[in-house]
Amino acid sequence: MKSIFISDLHLGPHDLDVYQAFRNFLHALPEDVEELLILGDLFEAWIGDDDISDFAAVVKNDLYNLSRRGISLKIQHGNRDFLLGKRFSRETGAKILPDYFLYDHRGQKALLMHGDLLCTDDVLYQRFRRKVHNPLYNFVVRNLPLTRRQKIADKWRNQSKDMNKNKPENIMDVNATAVTDVMQKYSVETLIHGHTHRPAVHQLGNDRTRIVLGDWGEKIWWVSADINGFALLSQPVGCKNPF
Repeated sequence: MKSIFISDLHLGPHDLDVYQAFRNFLHALPEDVEELLILGDLFEAWIGDDDISDFAAVVKNDLYNLSRRGISLKIQHGNRDFLLGKRFSRETGAKILPDYFLYDHRGQKALLMHGDLLCTDDVLYQRFRRKVHNPLYNFVVRNLPLTRRQKIADKWRNQSKDMNKNKPENIMDVNATAVTDVMQKYSVETLIHGHTHRPAVHQLGNDRTRIVLGDWGEKIWWVSADINGFALLSQPVGCKNPF
């Protein structure tokens, strides 16, 4: 049996090619896959579990059908979809994971993260993240009218694009000390995350490995975990059956 990890699909009606690739991916999951773990930013923007759009309904139905197949579904919050909540979990059969999740697959241990918490050099983003993850702020946003939340999400996306244009590339990548500290804290030899859109397998020394998932665009990316270990894999976005 194996587990599959994905992240940074940024699903939305703006890119139906990626959505179709996602549907193909779900339908093609082999019978020996027992769980799918999504490490954040499944959606380009999630404005709340009461989203009544056709697109939100279709994706939730896709995930529900996956759960009905007996594949365990687990999702972490990303910086784009941190408003995923209990209702989404009920309607899809997904379990919402904490920001730091210790994963154990038949003795193979890894720490799973979205990855934004590792980008500690990006001080402006970390300040923004602390604000929107404040429980009181989060409560207020969740209870705003749906149309108001949509405008706020659009504003956040535009601000993010404008700020990132002027940031040096290294600031938006992970901080090496942050990586070392978190791996030592959780006593793991493998760290798997997304967020940076820089897919790679980094050998860090001391038998430690950092695996970075890629964002879905020209390619789809996933990590497979089986008895042989963790493997970073990819296929063109138009591939009908990536497996």
